[in-house]
Amino acid sequence: MTISAERPTETAAGTTAPTGPRGVSWTNRPGWMSQHLGTALVLAFLGYLLGHWWGNHIAGNYAYINGASGQNSVADFLALLLMVVGWLVGIGALNYPIAKLFGREAVEEEPAKGLSRYFRYTLDHKVVGMQYVVGVLLFMFTGGLLAMAIRTELLNPTVHIFNPGTYIEIVSEHGTIMMMMATSIIVGPLGNYLVPLMIGSRRMAFPRIEAFSFWIFSAGYMVIFSALFFGGFPTGWTGYAPLQNQAGPGMISYLFGFAVIGMGMIAAGFNIAVTIVNYRAPGMTWSRVPMFVWSILATASLLTLATPVLFSAGLFGILDHVVLTSLYVNEHGGSSYLWENLFWFFGHPEVYIMALPGFGIVAEIVPVFTRKPLFAYKVAAAGMMGVALLSFFVWQHHLFQSGINPDMRPLFMLTTELISIPTGFIYLVGMGSLYKSKMRLEIPMLFSLALYFNFLIGGITGVFLSDVPVNVTVHGSFFVLSHFHYTIMGGLLFAFMAGLYYWLPKMTGYMMNKKLGLWHFWTMFIFFNLTFFPMFIIGLLGQPRRVFEYAHNLQGLNDFSSISAFCLGASFLLFFWNLMYSMIINPQKAPANPWDSLGLEWQTANPVPLYNFERIPVIVTEPYRYSEPGAPAYADFGGGGSGSGSSSSVSSSVEE
Repeated sequence: MTISAERPTETAAGTTAPTGPRGVSWTNRPGWMSQHLGTALVLAFLGYLLGHWWGNHIAGNYAYINGASGQNSVADFLALLLMVVGWLVGIGALNYPIAKLFGREAVEEEPAKGLSRYFRYTLDHKVVGMQYVVGVLLFMFTGGLLAMAIRTELLNPTVHIFNPGTYIEIVSEHGTIMMMMATSIIVGPLGNYLVPLMIGSRRMAFPRIEAFSFWIFSAGYMVIFSALFFGGFPTGWTGYAPLQNQAGPGMISYLFGFAVIGMGMIAAGFNIAVTIVNYRAPGMTWSRVPMFVWSILATASLLTLATPVLFSAGLFGILDHVVLTSLYVNEHGGSSYLWENLFWFFGHPEVYIMALPGFGIVAEIVPVFTRKPLFAYKVAAAGMMGVALLSFFVWQHHLFQSGINPDMRPLFMLTTELISIPTGFIYLVGMGSLYKSKMRLEIPMLFSLALYFNFLIGGITGVFLSDVPVNVTVHGSFFVLSHFHYTIMGGLLFAFMAGLYYWLPKMTGYMMNKKLGLWHFWTMFIFFNLTFFPMFIIGLLGQPRRVFEYAHNLQGLNDFSSISAFCLGASFLLFFWNLMYSMIINPQKAPANPWDSLGLEWQTANPVPLYNFERIPVIVTEPYRYSEPGAPAYADFGGGGSGSGSSSSVSSSVEE
């Protein structure tokens, strides 16, 4: 596709806006329907009540009655469905298609300004990115509180705070919220905000789809969280049948929540992939694409191809509960193995949906703070795409103990070990970039180094788990739990924090407090390792996960992990305090380019103009040329400056 560097056109509001093929501004939004968070909450509540009434009316005489809710399954499902529809209608996500359905034209409307824009359905990718930042932090805080409840229960093997049913509900809700939040923790906030800036684009390919992905993601969180009010679900975050078929109404919240969030993930992945492929600035060949963009492209491919399988799996489970099909019921001709295969066909690529963007973040940060080019750029890009491809061939290593044809075990053991090769490429590129460098140990760099440390432990233990004999021995134990947290939390979450400390000055215009940031880093890094490393030992000594009673000789290790977990939780309170202190109490204006980066996202004015660039830049060289004296600038803005890293490299700005 040919990229045209069109000039902006003047709008009635006096701002500049690129025009679409019909001459209608992409900021157009129908003005005939309300778009407001309060309206969304009211319509979601009314939709929930209507769904319950409707379900009881049409199916009250013959549908299965759930004891926990006193409602039939049809009513439970319709209540959640109409709640989501009401939420989307209230926020304005359906305004455009409804207007087109009734033959109405979109009405030009001045983009919202100030804080109100963050509570509305907006087509500005930067606002959507900030909405995702707040959303995922809120979801992470909720999941973290549930984790604190788990570790409190495990302080004593026999004296219990929760009964067995409540405990498994908390464990299941914690895992589900964290996993669904983690799939969007980087792609949502940083992917939406930064990808257009990093590829020299004024916008996402489909702004309405981008905004839709956030608001339906939020709806999915509400659906999953609602399970707590219906007795939860006893399956853990994996939702295995036949437990799934025996569960109460909370299981419908789980299944429908996965389906709703899956819709948002598909929309986000498709939109980002199309944007990267078609909206790159002139001169940005594939060998000049920033590594973070490569990682987001690989992740978007996984979101687009793997998530429909999860969506289908959730739909099948809903049919089993609501209309009493037997797709997952062995006794009636279905198969519980069907759920396991569908779930993990998505579930293992999901691990890399979470891991790859983390490596993309540190690949952007390390060259900046070492002042060296990224080592083996093409190897890293190949590793990203290689991981994405191979991730579809390893899912059955989760089923080594399921009883499925044992002759398949060697194949999936081989593919699981093979995926460590492209993963190793990405890791070694980071090590090569650090080799003989003089690092500036700023907070983003510290979090990046912590990722390499944590992921090394997670990766080594993962090699053990890929081998059938070890996997069978430690399956379902705290060893697997610890490996998983080292790989995902130790990698993804530390990378996310590195990205926030690195890019928040650009996203907000304010610097994070360095002293508070150092306290946050060291407490988070130390207590993360003190929390999860003992779990390897606990698992090898035989303690199963998702069980709240354990051998008395393991109490000391469990108490140590629990106390460390409380301190780890406190480290996140330091981060939230740093956000409040740096953005509200004592804000310090950030320089235009505080890290002296050559990245294209730092070449725009600060704050970022509404349409990012007055002139589309032309990319003239490879990225990361930090150690080459006299090297040309990464981008040419056509008379707007050299693109050397200061805000003066943009000829003019449009105030947002």
